[in-house]
Amino acid sequence: MNVLWLFAHPEPRSLNAALKDDGVRTLTELGHQVRVHDLYAMKWDPVVQPCDYGHDPDERLLVSKVSRQAHAENRLSADIRAEQQAVRWADTLVVQFPMWWFGMPAILKGWFDRVFVNGFAFGVADPVTGRTMRYGDGGLAGKRAMVLTTIGARESSFGPRGIHGELCEVLFGVHHGIFFYSGIEALPPLAVYGADRADEADFVVAAERLRQRLAALQELPALPFRHENSGDYDADLVLLPHLAPGETGVSIHSRHGD
Repeated sequence: MNVLWLFAHPEPRSLNAALKDDGVRTLTELGHQVRVHDLYAMKWDPVVQPCDYGHDPDERLLVSKVSRQAHAENRLSADIRAEQQAVRWADTLVVQFPMWWFGMPAILKGWFDRVFVNGFAFGVADPVTGRTMRYGDGGLAGKRAMVLTTIGARESSFGPRGIHGELCEVLFGVHHGIFFYSGIEALPPLAVYGADRADEADFVVAAERLRQRLAALQELPALPFRHENSGDYDADLVLLPHLAPGETGVSIHSRHGD
């Protein structure tokens, strides 16, 4: 298995960095090929700019349209093309970050903004029907991705009735809106709670949990999101009324045995 490990933490002596090193070593010992892209160490630029697409800055920048054309004509900037090549190489992405303000650090969000452009990760049409392929299909279909995140809060506060919201609902934008939208199967996340207070004993426990998860990575069932083209949605992309009747919210976009 080819694994692209995206790492977004500014401190190389952090709990995150130690977990990354241990996880990469585990995957390598299991016989997998791993490439680590440490975005802070790379000094990755997260800002979308006209030069990403060879675009004249004096002209209005329509990002989706211009990025699609630049991708088709192989005019994307060299750093974007290199990251896209790494994504193509990978079977699985491990996306690791500390949860800041209920999401990923800006440098990682900017990686997705710049790399997952129109025509590469989305905006891909079925060659037979012409229908746009997304939410389970799309440019990156066949790949899998797992979030590995550290959280300062206690685990109970991200539980089903926790004040912060249930973890998978908090991560819905990543799992469903980035991964699944582009065709990537989203794997259950692995969270390390109480990270700000973690000591050596806590690291030992967290590292063992990570090793066990990575050992099962190839067989791990994906989150059961509904495919857009599965017949579950109407022409306006609204879930059909007989599915999850009377329910609303992000959870209705996962199958619950209906």
